[in-house]
Amino acid sequence: MNLELLQAQAKACTACRLAEGRTQVVFGEGNPDAQLMIVGEGPGEEEDKQGRPFVGKAGQLLNRILEAAGIPRETVYITNIVKCRPPGNRTPLPDEAKVCTDKWLLKQIELIAPQIIVPLGAVAAEFFLGEKVSITKVRGQWFSWHGIRVFPMFHPAYLLRNPSRAPGSPKHLTWLDIQEVKRALDALPPKERRQVKAVSQEPLF
Repeated sequence: MNLELLQAQAKACTACRLAEGRTQVVFGEGNPDAQLMIVGEGPGEEEDKQGRPFVGKAGQLLNRILEAAGIPRETVYITNIVKCRPPGNRTPLPDEAKVCTDKWLLKQIELIAPQIIVPLGAVAAEFFLGEKVSITKVRGQWFSWHGIRVFPMFHPAYLLRNPSRAPGSPKHLTWLDIQEVKRALDALPPKERRQVKAVSQEPLF
């Protein structure tokens, strides 16, 4: 089994009701040997059209966040809890999330074997922490999930609704969080280390 075969299987999935309203499956993309895996909630309208994760406004902000920290998007693997767009961009229901994570996400993680996972938002964080959580309480902290380090952060869509960069604001906290992720990546063994540009001292997103 490899990611390409898994993706081909996922494109034909009808295991939950979300398949009924999708344009296409948004499986995930990025480096198949990534040290860092980013997991969001589910595809939005633009992702559903293009078949790629995080390409709408929230995805553009995620790109700027990664770039500001010196983490090239192409070195990361990005996916979501559910692979089909929920109607009206609603939150995935628990049974939808369970079906999709059991069939696809767990296998993606097994194949990629990331050393760090960053769940974006409460839905993704709850999967890895195993309980209902408030993202404001768990973001910026390290957890362990089956031996993989997990570091929840705010979802970029939340930052779009809270644009302030004042100290203590969600954007300011995200800037601190992504720098912590960068420090952790830099501390990993050199096998997959990549040259990245110097990190600015001010948020660039």
